Amino acid sequence: MLDIQGTLVSLDLVERFFCCDLDRCLGACCIEGDAGAPITEHERELLEQVLPQVWDLLLPRAQEEIKDSGVAYRDPEGELVTQIIDGRNCVFTCYEPGGLCSCAIEKAYRMGRITWRKPISCYLYPARVKHIGDGDVVNYDRWKICRAAETLGRARGIRVYEFLREPLIERFGQQWYDELALTCQVYLEQYGKP
Repeated sequence: MLDIQGTLVSLDLVERFFCCDLDRCLGACCIEGDAGAPITEHERELLEQVLPQVWDLLLPRAQEEIKDSGVAYRDPEGELVTQIIDGRNCVFTCYEPGGLCSCAIEKAYRMGRITWRKPISCYLYPARVKHIGDGDVVNYDRWKICRAAETLGRARGIRVYEFLREPLIERFGQQWYDELALTCQVYLEQYGKP
């Protein structure tokens, strides 16, 4: 683990390669799993605020679920997560031609309808941040659906921390990221990880 300003960062973010390959995975991270995306109370409020601007992008079944149960729920561990439909799809998942899953929130952001990109847990994926004790721990969530992203990342020479530059800056700040990047460079030079 690396200690960056009191936040512990897994060496997987330094040593492993990653670059989303949507042509291969078709956005499977938005539909796989047994719960929705982790969100904060503030993000729940933001989801409710942007709902009118994303409503027409949502699947009809997702619209029904949101009307009946809201945008979020507490999973069995008590964590606040986005609502899901059919036991897997995040309610904010929409589909593009060819079966590509995309995020209605991010789509609305790219269309200029809203100024918020999406929940930070989604933006940071495949990294997950857990608050433990007095600080945060950033881990790489290794999942078989992301093998194509690991392959593409290796081919392009993009490390996980480099791929996640923008969301890490949004979550922790530019100074934090600059320290992380420098620490990663020193680590890679010292330990010569391929």
